[in-house]
Amino acid sequence: SENPSVTLFREYLRIDTVHPKPDYDAAVQFLERVGTDLGLACQKVEVSQGRVVLILTWQGTNPRLRSILLNSHTDVVPVFEEHWTYPPFEAVKDSQGNIYARGAQDMKCVSIQYLEAIRRLKTEGKSFARTIHLTFVPDEEVGGHKGMEMFVQRPEFKALNMGFAMDEGLASPSDTFSVFYGERSPWWIKVKCMGSPGHGSRFISNTAAEKMHKVINSFLAFRESEKQRLKSDSSLTLGDVTSLNMTMLEGGVSFNVVPSEMAAGFDIRIPPTVDLKAFEEQVATWCRSAGDGVTYEFHQKCMDQHITSTEESDPWWKAFSGVCRDMKLQLKLEIFPAATDSRYIRAVRHPAIGFSPMNRTPVLLHDHNEFLNEQVFLRGIEIYARLLTALASVPPLPAEG
Repeated sequence: SENPSVTLFREYLRIDTVHPKPDYDAAVQFLERVGTDLGLACQKVEVSQGRVVLILTWQGTNPRLRSILLNSHTDVVPVFEEHWTYPPFEAVKDSQGNIYARGAQDMKCVSIQYLEAIRRLKTEGKSFARTIHLTFVPDEEVGGHKGMEMFVQRPEFKALNMGFAMDEGLASPSDTFSVFYGERSPWWIKVKCMGSPGHGSRFISNTAAEKMHKVINSFLAFRESEKQRLKSDSSLTLGDVTSLNMTMLEGGVSFNVVPSEMAAGFDIRIPPTVDLKAFEEQVATWCRSAGDGVTYEFHQKCMDQHITSTEESDPWWKAFSGVCRDMKLQLKLEIFPAATDSRYIRAVRHPAIGFSPMNRTPVLLHDHNEFLNEQVFLRGIEIYARLLTALASVPPLPAEG
């Protein structure tokens, strides 16, 4: 009696694509099988050894028009099974219709919703002027460096002739649906402090620890100010402020030895409204103020701040938002607080929206007992079917002749 779309979703969830050893081959074979069943053209692009991007294509009646891209990633984050009520790769459905599995929200649901929306439209005999491509990419959960970041530089990506992309968003515990039109820039900074070493029994001057203390105070004081700014202004979301966390602390060789070097790692996420050059100068000032021998280096430094237009004059947004109005979906426009593959798409100057149609659902991505209710899942298929109909029917744009 289970809806076949739900059955397919649960089948996909049972494929173990968890890091550090995701079974990408099984996922690609499964998705290729579904795509072939739907009559979609299939292409596989190995962007790095063992890292394949699968492209499924529903050809439009006017291939010269720019296409719609539906992106999703196949990998999922690790689990701590002892904290799960049900085994995380069995896709157990409880009596309320909640489906428990790693990837239920992030983001195997969206992959199947894309496919099942296309199945519905094809069954209804629909066809559209614009081509629809689906890309299933690896390694998003570890930064996308051997996935989408490499794929957007490939000729196969350019050949997609992309006009507008949809990618993952977040669940929303309220009635509203979150729509993400941009992302914060992730910066991972390691600060090193050099100082005088010596015996642990003495008051050594100019130690690495004293300098590190000043560095940490400066960084965390800024963190507190941004935290309070978010707390005091109800119009702000997490994506509107800069988050900063100290995530690593290194140094020392023995209890009785004052170390000559200490290091701290910081994870900083910066909204597109912030001047990145000015922010780096602030980081440099904090380090200079801590004393001599204090340096910093970047382990990640995203400088792209492109956002996607949400103006009604934009034809893509007009099509997207028009469907949501017709379906009485209340939207909440936000900057994504973390990072998705959308940032690589925007970086090569293509508009992209992050949207997972999951409202009235607790945000459980990367959390224990991740689940999605089957009715929310099925409603998402209906939403995507309407969105695809509108987006793939956007009239020719001036640049398209």
